[in-house]
Amino acid sequence: MKGFKKQGVKRKLAVFAMAMFAVAAGFLIISCKNKEKAIPLSPPGYDLNKPVKYKMPDDLTEISGFAFHNGKNDSVYAEQDEEGFLFNLKLGDKKASYTKFAKSGDYEDVAICREQVIMLKSDGILFTFPFSQVRTKEVANVKKTKGELPEGEFEAMCADDKTGLVYVLCKHCADEKTSKSSSGYILKLQPDGMLKQAGSFAIDVKEIERLANKKRVPFRPSAMAKNTFTNEWYILSSVNKMLVVTDVNWKVKNVYPLSVTIFNQPEGMAFDNQRNLYISNEGDQLSAGNILKFSFIK
Repeated sequence: MKGFKKQGVKRKLAVFAMAMFAVAAGFLIISCKNKEKAIPLSPPGYDLNKPVKYKMPDDLTEISGFAFHNGKNDSVYAEQDEEGFLFNLKLGDKKASYTKFAKSGDYEDVAICREQVIMLKSDGILFTFPFSQVRTKEVANVKKTKGELPEGEFEAMCADDKTGLVYVLCKHCADEKTSKSSSGYILKLQPDGMLKQAGSFAIDVKEIERLANKKRVPFRPSAMAKNTFTNEWYILSSVNKMLVVTDVNWKVKNVYPLSVTIFNQPEGMAFDNQRNLYISNEGDQLSAGNILKFSFIK
């Protein structure tokens, strides 16, 4: 009887050992799968968790877009989403100068292309004026482009100085209600400063969801910029705190989550000619607006 008891105990121990091995193997498989699905934290060449922060003056608490002239970071040209002013300052300045270009309104982004300043209003109306007037009290001969973009809400714009093309992304447009794509439009800057539609493009939101490991992503572009060194498009979505990177043809390559403690409300983005990346955050009653600099890491 004792022999049978010993054999029974051995069998139980063997079964227990096999069960534990199966559990351990299961955890290992799950761990490997999770590692395969792990989302990278920053695009190659940047660390999105280690910015240099520049606080904005009170006038730019609600900074919603900014640009550099020819990629030079010695001056920033910015706007906020309440007044028709273009501000200019050096990073670190406690005060900003400004010029008036239009009446008050919801202005969302700014681009500089071929010595023309282009201002984007949330309703898709664009204002253009010569860069030579950015330090005057009030701009003369402002050109207004209306009707080239469909009905909707717009916040993201970027211009290509070499081609004279201006790219605008819908934050929310009527034609996106039943589609899993984000609509974009291409405008051509005319010699007289007006803009004419020259094409369109779309970003696959399903691919964003797949790469982000999320079933549903309310993708709402708030800023965009082109990395001319890699020919990639960088697109911010403030509402869900993410940075989407696409190739030159708008195919989604990767999605990067943004820290809510660093990116309070990311609304603007630009690269300088040294490959450094800059992202602006709107402030609020408790904190100042800011521009974050992410130095290029070779």
